[in-house]
Amino acid sequence: MIRPFSDAAEVRCRGYSVPLQRRISDFGAERSFAKARTQLKEHYGLDIALGAIRAITEGHGERMDGVAELVQGPATADEVEQLVAEIDGSMIPKVEVDEQAEGDRRKTRKTGWKEVRLGLAYATDSIQPVFAATTGSAEQAGEQLMACAHAAGFGVGTQVHGVGDGATWIAEQMRVRFGDQGRFTIDYYHLCEYLGAASKSCSDDPHAWYREQKATMKAGGLNAVLESLLPHIEAPEIAEENAPVRACYRYIRNRPGQFDYPRAIEKGLPIGSGEIESAHGYVIQERIKISGAWWKVENAQKMLALRTLRANGNWAEYWQSAKAA
Repeated sequence: MIRPFSDAAEVRCRGYSVPLQRRISDFGAERSFAKARTQLKEHYGLDIALGAIRAITEGHGERMDGVAELVQGPATADEVEQLVAEIDGSMIPKVEVDEQAEGDRRKTRKTGWKEVRLGLAYATDSIQPVFAATTGSAEQAGEQLMACAHAAGFGVGTQVHGVGDGATWIAEQMRVRFGDQGRFTIDYYHLCEYLGAASKSCSDDPHAWYREQKATMKAGGLNAVLESLLPHIEAPEIAEENAPVRACYRYIRNRPGQFDYPRAIEKGLPIGSGEIESAHGYVIQERIKISGAWWKVENAQKMLALRTLRANGNWAEYWQSAKAA
């Protein structure tokens, strides 16, 4: 059957045009699907089924997922001298349902938490990081971080300044991905939490001791701080949760080469990972952790792809390619 209007308007019966799918995904990427439905009705007068909004939004996220050229953008030919790379994990709510169960599968529903790993990279003369996020393994997070670095200008002559907390998988992925071109630095403020916890056991004036050790670490006096901690380490029979000095000593001693704050400060590079920690809020949690939301892991991954593509400023390019296709 020939339908001249349908052909001219690029719509089909019981279908959704690409411009309409974009508007649906615009709302669905930023707020709950129920609120997206309300706003589509308010702004466009369209009463669209909740299931259709979810399917369209997550469907585009699925198309984006794992395609670095879409989410992070293509690798740039403009090699930069210095990159900053940060990576960190946070928890999102997940739900599991036994798809093979007979009867009401809602009765098999189990809730819990799933770690999401978010990474970013940017040139030191840029204000726009390139983001990536995954519910997958540390290795997958490392692969995505490398895609971010390439999109931000990583090349054979680029030096990478990595910053993160003390999680061993972060330091390992920095080493594996960037090798001799990378230097990893422990987040200074995370270190300060350990020093603060140990201070009450190390001095009659814990505030003065704490300020002195922070300044010493920032100046590169790692060995002096270890010597200050050593006489106060708790006895072996003391439980770990009651041994803050021991924890602080091990934290510093077991991470050689990761506290080079003087070098970072001299080069004007960050010594804190606040940028990636705040990015968890506006890239991931603002949508994924809204009240009442529980996600199947595969659906959360689709939304992460959608959210990071938007954060990377590639939204318009994606829809241009979708329309052309």
